[in-house]
Amino acid sequence: MDQNNLLAAVDLGSNSFRLSIGRIVQREGISQIYAQDRLKETVRLAAGLDENMILSEEAIARAIAVLERFGDRIENFPPDRVRVVATNTFRVARNIKEFLPRAEAALGYPIEVVAGHEEARLVFSGVAHELPPSDEKRLVIDIGGGSTEFIIGQNLEPKLMQSLSMGCVSFTKAYFPEGVVTAEGFAHAEIAARKELEAISKQFQRMGWAEAYGSSGTAKALVATLEESGFSEKGITLDGMQKLKKVLIRYGSAKAPELKGLKIDRMEVLPAGLSIMISAFKELKIERMLQGEGALRVGVLYDMLGRQAAVDKRDESVKQFIRRYHIDIKQATRVKQLSLQFFDQLKLNDPLAGELRQALGWAADLHEVGLSISQNAYHKHTAYVLGNADMPGFSKADQSVLSLLTLGHQGKLDKINTYTPTRNQWLALLCLRLATLFLRRRQLINPEISRLDVNDKTVSLIISSKWLAQHPLTQYSLKLETSEWKHADSCFSFKVVPT
Repeated sequence: MDQNNLLAAVDLGSNSFRLSIGRIVQREGISQIYAQDRLKETVRLAAGLDENMILSEEAIARAIAVLERFGDRIENFPPDRVRVVATNTFRVARNIKEFLPRAEAALGYPIEVVAGHEEARLVFSGVAHELPPSDEKRLVIDIGGGSTEFIIGQNLEPKLMQSLSMGCVSFTKAYFPEGVVTAEGFAHAEIAARKELEAISKQFQRMGWAEAYGSSGTAKALVATLEESGFSEKGITLDGMQKLKKVLIRYGSAKAPELKGLKIDRMEVLPAGLSIMISAFKELKIERMLQGEGALRVGVLYDMLGRQAAVDKRDESVKQFIRRYHIDIKQATRVKQLSLQFFDQLKLNDPLAGELRQALGWAADLHEVGLSISQNAYHKHTAYVLGNADMPGFSKADQSVLSLLTLGHQGKLDKINTYTPTRNQWLALLCLRLATLFLRRRQLINPEISRLDVNDKTVSLIISSKWLAQHPLTQYSLKLETSEWKHADSCFSFKVVPT
């Protein structure tokens, strides 16, 4: 089958790893995704975190083995047709820098560690795309292994999002070790969960919703167990969960023979997930919750479909930042056009060059964000904002590249060494620095006056000597730029060649 008609999403959760392959189908001018293949393996990655948030070698080995199997399934997929997102355990593990390269090598594709808000956005997108259209507000709760996402949205757009640091694996480890259930364990778990929920309950109740959906494996397990065991007629209710809780406490685990519909791989973490869900029902005053299909992996597939159809969510975020920080659009456009002109002249032979080109364009759009804070060292303010702000559609890795490029677009180059840029990222940075240098007067220049030429060790700016003679400030600035790159740890040197 034509791989260009397929998309693959990999969800690296704190409890389970999932691979979803979707087929793009065009009907009446509308693109839809139909599931073609799915893989799910329970990894319990969060259980491998010690008290210092160091991921154990045993947990890493489990993850690597699963990633190798997933990698075998999607081995021939084009890179732009695969998106891999990692959630809470990847966010909090202190040895992630050692683990991540091994994980990417096993899978064969880059891994994006997404922030909690981005995870919540993708979860809601996945659930909303699998539900019938509605103008009503919907509450979605996704109880993961290490975090729980709460979202209220309308149609396909989230309106309110929060990610809380509690999950079925982390709570199992803290309150139900090895799946052993006690009344005391439930009491402590619910107190801890409600303490987390207190920070968001008023805000969520104030916005309100008409329907509630649970999108995680925990919600799916609860719906199946409550309905098949006769504790609930439809979906999840507080009364049904209290009945289930009594059974778990009486039996001491989720292996009670009177429970129906509960899969073996969910037994150990069900009590923890139940304690979180009971707390959510109490704090948010939820009456009934239905099961929402789709979740994170489907949201990732539709996000990729949007990128293929030129309605990239990241473009929307950039436009919002341009408005929010009152950016000079004319100057940003000039810098973007010239930066991309230089970048295209490099003719990089790299399958990821297209993504880097996109990042360079966005960095040019937003390089003056910091001016709304202070003119002094504005590039540092810009880099901080773009590296830490909530930017829907952007992964942490995406934002790190934006931060790198904007921090380094002026001034000394040694300040970006902590980012450990790749050779191509250094080249993209050079393009942005040259564009801002040439456009310092905030006026258009003739794009024919210069071009970039690159070999292994030197990047040359071929430029009109006549034009340079007429622009002494630019000539002087280029001399300083040459000197700066001479001392930079950048894999190449930069020189100016007047013609």
